[in-house]
Amino acid sequence: MKKLLITGSNGFVGSYFIEKYKDRYDIQKFSFLHDDFEALHVEGVDVVLHLSALVHQMGGASAKEYERVNVTQTLKLARKAKASGVKHFVFMSTVAVYGIETGVMSEKSDCNPLSEYGKSKLKAELELQKLEDENFNVSNIRPPIVYGKDAPGNMRSLVNLVKKVSVLPFGGIENKRSMVYVGNLCHLVDVVISSTEVSHSSVFLACDDEPLSTTRLIELIAQSMGKKVYLLKVPFFKSVLKLVKPSFHKRLYGSLEVDNTLTKEKLNLKNPYSVEEGIKMMIHPKGTSYRTKGDDI
Repeated sequence: MKKLLITGSNGFVGSYFIEKYKDRYDIQKFSFLHDDFEALHVEGVDVVLHLSALVHQMGGASAKEYERVNVTQTLKLARKAKASGVKHFVFMSTVAVYGIETGVMSEKSDCNPLSEYGKSKLKAELELQKLEDENFNVSNIRPPIVYGKDAPGNMRSLVNLVKKVSVLPFGGIENKRSMVYVGNLCHLVDVVISSTEVSHSSVFLACDDEPLSTTRLIELIAQSMGKKVYLLKVPFFKSVLKLVKPSFHKRLYGSLEVDNTLTKEKLNLKNPYSVEEGIKMMIHPKGTSYRTKGDDI
């Protein structure tokens, strides 16, 4: 049984991973928010799974704060892990490193991040690469928006909107946006940890097998709720939204796809959940909430 050190263990992804794979691994937890880094011992740990991060902040965050959390803390942990004999460092990055706002991204796409969040994650990846040697491998996992029970951010807002409003002006939208159900993302993490195909600076992309349009996503959410929602196609709404809220317009009407063909081929990866199953489990999850308020992302 491999021994894992997991940071961000009480966050959305970490809590799911631990509940799902607690019998598969010997898991040690660490929180940058609550634990003393100087007292952290990682001797005997096989793999570090670094999930703790400062993600997109609705109120904004400074470049300095993104640097402190996503770069400095990451490198401190990686250096300690390497010095203690850890062989494998798995870093949860993001597709924001590509800086692509519309179109398709793959493992081979150039990185040109636009946000401070994406810039900090790419810098961490590049600095981690410098630490690699024959005894220390780094795997970078880049997911798009992650959804599931207790998912923060835009998905939670959309679910709440569908729950409260029965008539919405989002009919006939034919965009394509890739997402990943937390169960599929954690399955990828499990496969990366277990795989013998991991090499230096490996990049793995996570996504569900099928991208969704905004209209289809709302339909699946409503269907899972057992609620009738009327989606109207309002010609002027799209134009007005683009003028008044361009970032919101881009998320609702723009296409942004992930092509993770190379990841699937390299790892012989198959997602355990369809997008329909993922949406259903987001609305009607089994068991209780694993997330602890106020801990790492």
